[in-house]
Amino acid sequence: MSGFNQGGFKKDFGPREMHKAVCGGCGKECEVPFKPTGDRPVYCKDCYKPKKKSY
Repeated sequence: MSGFNQGGFKKDFGPREMHKAVCGGCGKECEVPFKPTGDRPVYCKDCYKPKKKSY
């Protein structure tokens, strides 16, 4: 048996690269796990929590 179908695909990609951004809610500098493009606002953890509930 090759082990192909045993629990799905799991790969350790290592630590996530973080990028600096300015929060669109409070204006504080924060880090996000993606490169901001500037066409959409980026929110820090504290400002994102209330917005997440509205989706």
